[in-house]
Amino acid sequence: MAGLSILNPFLIQITLDRYIMKGNYPMLISMSGFILISLIIQSLLSLTFTYLTAWLGQSVIQSLRVKVFSHLLHLNVRFFDKTPVGITTTRTVNDVETINDIFSEGIITILSDLLTIVVVLVYMFVLSWKMTLVAMSILPFLILTAYIFKGGIKKSFTDVRNQVARLNSFVQEHLTGMSVVQLFTAEEREMKKFMDINKAHRTAHISSNWYYSIFFPMVEIISALSVALLVWYWSGSYLKGFTSPGMLLTFIFCINLLFRPIRMLADKFNTLQMGMVAAERVFKLIDSEDRIQNTGKISAGKLRGEIKFENVWFAYDDENFVLKNISFSAKAGETLAIVGATGSGKSTIINLLMRFYDIQQGKILIDGIDIREYDVYSLRKNMGLVLQDVFLFSGSVYDNIKLHDENISKEEIVKASQLCGVEEFVLRLPGGFNYEVRERGATLSLGQRQLISFVRALVHNPAILILDEATSSIDTESEHVIQQAIEKMVNNRTSIIIAHRLSTIQKSDCILVMDHAELKECGTHEDLISLNGIYAKLYEMQFRKQRMQVGS
Repeated sequence: MAGLSILNPFLIQITLDRYIMKGNYPMLISMSGFILISLIIQSLLSLTFTYLTAWLGQSVIQSLRVKVFSHLLHLNVRFFDKTPVGITTTRTVNDVETINDIFSEGIITILSDLLTIVVVLVYMFVLSWKMTLVAMSILPFLILTAYIFKGGIKKSFTDVRNQVARLNSFVQEHLTGMSVVQLFTAEEREMKKFMDINKAHRTAHISSNWYYSIFFPMVEIISALSVALLVWYWSGSYLKGFTSPGMLLTFIFCINLLFRPIRMLADKFNTLQMGMVAAERVFKLIDSEDRIQNTGKISAGKLRGEIKFENVWFAYDDENFVLKNISFSAKAGETLAIVGATGSGKSTIINLLMRFYDIQQGKILIDGIDIREYDVYSLRKNMGLVLQDVFLFSGSVYDNIKLHDENISKEEIVKASQLCGVEEFVLRLPGGFNYEVRERGATLSLGQRQLISFVRALVHNPAILILDEATSSIDTESEHVIQQAIEKMVNNRTSIIIAHRLSTIQKSDCILVMDHAELKECGTHEDLISLNGIYAKLYEMQFRKQRMQVGS
């Protein structure tokens, strides 16, 4: 493409000087045919070039987006605690898409334009070095303009990317929490916040466009001055017989060939800058080391489920400890219950057990081996977790239970559903196990979602079963069914149950009582009642409340 760029000016010069000026019309028609063929060839090359650069860009970002998402899948839970979902989405989708411009409109097209400039300049110097110097005498002004433009546009592009991330984060968060917004009639207040963010987003884009609106007219003025100087110099040379009309027309074409890529170079250079800003953010995410270091070499296989905490200290911020010197143990097959006020550290214990976080001091042992010595993926395969806040993905009930694990058959899912007493309610859904669950399980009740998550935990046949307030959102009748299922599930399986309802954990082999990040009491239900401590007071309080409800 760069080599053929001077072909048309060359053919036009010959046509004007040799055939038009001398009235050779048959050759004029022939030369017109050659020019037309040249234009067709250049158009085909341009089409191929555009397609190949776009193909390259999309191929690169396809691989890059896979790498980004793969990295996200293995990041520490701590990263998602402190990073808004909207910002992470922007990095994975918008910023990666912007990197595509580096290839489709950036590096390769800039190289093409630079080659074109070199070829045209060499051709102009060969024709007339004096006319070339005259035409290029205003080039320093163009370079200065482009340099000023480059600095301003880089700052504005950075601001644009920041505002895009801010807007995405706000919209994602409020769409997720729309029911809360409407419940507290906060529509107008949130709308004002959105309008402020949207206004900042608009201002950032207008700022970047403002630089373009100044730069392009400046380039046009400089280009016109170059042509004017060229015509002035050519007029004197022509009167002295040193040049021809074809030479002037060729130089005017060459100036257009020069200034068009120079003008677009600034635009493409800034497209490249915008892509580099996006790339910097994406690679910063990829380079993030905020992840559990999976240095364990031991494959967990099928664990027995013996658990032991030895003097465990843990803080989310490395300063404010939410667990202080925690020590307890559970033999394989035992049921361990954890109770305590909100914020006492109950859920933190199970997060540490599953290595969502690493402890600062102490040891956590499973089957006598420090969990950091296990391969983290084989460790987690031995654990089943049912949370209070159940998350379901878009897809069928069947897919939400097996999570696309091809090793789990539908027969196993049906069997687990029967054990949990869930099969009847699932079969009542349109399509049964093929019923399509909407985003976050919006088409199901909270209790139904929790029952499905119960089956999901059971069907993977975990050695350690963890129930974090698993019956908190289920009615009394469903809770009775679940309690019966739990009694069957805990056989030959270590179980950890976090519960506010003390009636659900009375048969536990051991109950841990947490208070202000410390383990205050430990023992069976009868032992703790006889201590007349924190657990006894909690039990009395709930028992009194139940009697009042029955009496009313």
